[in-house]
Amino acid sequence: MTNNTPTPVPFINLVAQYQRIKSEVQEAVLKVFDDQAFVLGDEVAEFECDIAEYCDSRNAIGVASGTDALLLALMALEIGPGDEVITSPFTFFATGSCIARVGATPVFADIDPVSFNLCPESIESKITDRTKAIMPVHIFGQCADMEPIWRNAVRNGIPVIEDAAQAIGAEYRGRRAGVLGTVGCFSFFPTKNLGGAGDGGLVTTDDPDLATRIRR
Repeated sequence: MTNNTPTPVPFINLVAQYQRIKSEVQEAVLKVFDDQAFVLGDEVAEFECDIAEYCDSRNAIGVASGTDALLLALMALEIGPGDEVITSPFTFFATGSCIARVGATPVFADIDPVSFNLCPESIESKITDRTKAIMPVHIFGQCADMEPIWRNAVRNGIPVIEDAAQAIGAEYRGRRAGVLGTVGCFSFFPTKNLGGAGDGGLVTTDDPDLATRIRR
């Protein structure tokens, strides 16, 4: 008799992923313990350089989490009370909560029904004189349609903050996520595309002034 009971497929198996690189991870962790350099050590600087080169960004700044990356980007752009940030409603809650945390108002535009990314056509009607940034989210490892989003932002003098927490390595017209706007924000939470042991994040930008503010 045929067993027609469906076989559950796990959404993610962190244990299996770890087993494949266990020896490399343990060696790297033990080196940090041997050096006792737990904050801003050589490994962080090397990782920042590697990601900057990989994304073709002039600056890459390691931070504590993807949430902190978004928050620091907003703070560096001096977005605060009374301001509005246009973003996607289809995302992890940190996207909207970071906007609220700096005192600004998240304004949700529509998403594309096929990609689930922010719909460029819906942004125009959401722009007001209080709009201080557009924050597209690259969901499910795919970039939003950035050319019309960027064109709209430039026309209105508005910076673009990429929420690339789920899209490191994704490409759009030959360029990688994180360098398609004014500033890019990544997450290295264990379940993300590039996950770490615990949490971590990173900000990319070609703007030297923004990079300096974020590092401070």
